[in-house]
Amino acid sequence: MPEIFIIEEYAVTLLLIAIFVGILARRLRMPYTVGLVVVGVVLAILFKESQIDVGSDLILGIFVPPIVFEAAFHLPINDLRRNMTPILVLAIAGVLITTFLVGGIVAWGTDMPIQYAIVFGSIVAATDPVAVIALFKSLGVPKRLQVLLEGESLLNDGTAIVIFNIAVAAAVTSSFSLRDGIAEFIISAGVGISIGLVLGILASLVILRINDYSIETAVTFILAYGAFVLAESVHVSGVLAVVAAGLVNGNIGPRGMSPTTRIVVFNFWEFMSFIANSFVFLLIGLVADATLITNNWQYILWGILAALVSRLIVAYGLMLPFKSISNSWKHVIFWGGLRGAISLSLVLGISNTLEGGVGKQLLAMVFGLVLFTMLVQGTSMDFIIKKLKVVIPRQGRDEYDYVRALASSTRTSFVSLEKVQKQGMMSRHVWDVINNAVDPYTKKLTKDLRDMVKKYPQAEAEELDAAWREFLHRQRIVIGELLADKSINEEVYSELVGRIDNALQLPEISWDDIQDLENIFQKNTEEVES
Repeated sequence: MPEIFIIEEYAVTLLLIAIFVGILARRLRMPYTVGLVVVGVVLAILFKESQIDVGSDLILGIFVPPIVFEAAFHLPINDLRRNMTPILVLAIAGVLITTFLVGGIVAWGTDMPIQYAIVFGSIVAATDPVAVIALFKSLGVPKRLQVLLEGESLLNDGTAIVIFNIAVAAAVTSSFSLRDGIAEFIISAGVGISIGLVLGILASLVILRINDYSIETAVTFILAYGAFVLAESVHVSGVLAVVAAGLVNGNIGPRGMSPTTRIVVFNFWEFMSFIANSFVFLLIGLVADATLITNNWQYILWGILAALVSRLIVAYGLMLPFKSISNSWKHVIFWGGLRGAISLSLVLGISNTLEGGVGKQLLAMVFGLVLFTMLVQGTSMDFIIKKLKVVIPRQGRDEYDYVRALASSTRTSFVSLEKVQKQGMMSRHVWDVINNAVDPYTKKLTKDLRDMVKKYPQAEAEELDAAWREFLHRQRIVIGELLADKSINEEVYSELVGRIDNALQLPEISWDDIQDLENIFQKNTEEVES
């Protein structure tokens, strides 16, 4: 049988398994990705002689770009900007602390040389909370907490890979220059992000000039893989290039898309992410070598302990200055530091190249840690979230959202149809029939919505917060246009935009704030952060 058919057979079989796991996980109310890992481990034990050989390039080059791009594409840039400071602290300072602290603990507790222990620290520095984020969305965890974990994961993937390359080079050559390391980090991260930003803008400009959902979807597909390939070809961070490209294209591109195109593009990337995640987490289980893990159980325990200690310091120590992040949120950030695809791909890339059996030890330690975070932390997150009571109460919210969406869509459609009739493209008789049926129904929905607001004030407060932020964003755009038209000078522009940005940083906005606009614009950044 030709090799291409064998690959196709494996792919179809794995996808079929993923579908069954997805159905079962939904019924058992467990994280889908955790179920995939469990099934992968079971299959690896049952079919030991058919163990799949998975390379680093397969995961990093094929599966990681769509996962990263989809997450960045759907992450609102305004949410990311409002939380950029704690995210950068987690993604940069957190990765550095994890790398050296994990390396130090492992070297102290085992006989592994310090340079290779630091390599292990850099491998596991990147978090991958895919299972946790999926659970967050189903449980109704506060959006800001989701953004913190997802933003950290997106950015620390790239920073961890850069630090990993520096650590491996230092371990192999037995030499390290701090100045050269910092320079390499800045160049790799900076150039990678720049490539992603430029390609993301270009792709968005192309989408603005096209009205064909197939072509527009293809443009986003080329962007995701093209950004990665181009960045890697010039030896800079491909993952950060994909993150930047996804953020830019996801926040600019949809403005030029028709409603049909948006639906197609969003569904396409959700499907691509499903496929990539399915293969990655199945492969994590399939490539896990039980013998290798049992032979290195002491190293694995030290690796797990080191990872937990470093995550404890990152979650509680680094987040200490941010008063708006509660202790319960810090608990979730600590326990939600799962490891996955990035760690697996990095260790597979070097496990066969290091001398003295240290490569196999690193492989066992990473597999052990990934399995621990997925099977222990991933499965217990549901209980912890509910125990800490960080979930937004859904009572009434679904009912409120349903009525609001129905009222809004009905009213908008009714107004559009009225414009068609006024333009003479619909007979008066047909319009009267529709008007007599829809108008009373629209008024009833409006009354129902007012009743909902009285019944569930929290739901209205959340909608108010979102609407007010949209108002501020529109105001910021207009001020930018005034500056471009020379209607105001740079000093006035900076003053006004500064006030708006401070207002946007408020954790939440109340009716009292809106009724006292002068007060809300006078709140400075220090008050916001406290």
